[in-house]
Amino acid sequence: MRSAGGFLAVARETEWFALYALALTTGMRPSEYLALKWSDIDWQRGAASVCRTIQHSKAGWIFDDTKRKRSRRVVKLQDFVLKALRDVLKPQPAADDTGCQVGHDLIFRSRTGSPMRQRYVKREFRRLLEAAGIRSIRLYDLRHTAATLAVAAGVSVKVISDQLGHASISFTLERYSHVLPSIQAEAAARVERMLMGSLSEEASTHVPAV
Repeated sequence: MRSAGGFLAVARETEWFALYALALTTGMRPSEYLALKWSDIDWQRGAASVCRTIQHSKAGWIFDDTKRKRSRRVVKLQDFVLKALRDVLKPQPAADDTGCQVGHDLIFRSRTGSPMRQRYVKREFRRLLEAAGIRSIRLYDLRHTAATLAVAAGVSVKVISDQLGHASISFTLERYSHVLPSIQAEAAARVERMLMGSLSEEASTHVPAV
């Protein structure tokens, strides 16, 4: 958990902060957050609509719908992520020499205005991990870290499943069952403290006068 904060502290000093902050806090897939457009951001609600993916092939860039119905979702964004996105808000790119606007309105773009390739994101990710003194992990593991952090924070499995766009809640439970026992113990302790505190207050209001 602390390593996630250390990673963001290092990323904050770079132009990549908004991208990795969004990935780490929402659990979106790389193909989803690299396909996000500014029009997908609801600044008033503080949320992002996940409705497409992007891939690069020999035929060029391919935008597609998310792979299943539950993958289409609205994800709440944390305030510091919204601020980071505002900091990188740029004018929309003009059409390139071929008249193509394939990168039009994309949030995360290369310096030429085209969509960002995952291999560049992975390369920078490895560099930032090394700078933060964190062992190498896959870029996709940011999705799992986001889910683990949410479980640790006591977020309901239903909410986490919806945020990740999982096919079912049972899949989410199975995928992150290793985190649940310690969280359940902590939750039980919190409930006990709450109940015992209420009992103590109740008792103090019924102390007989001397």
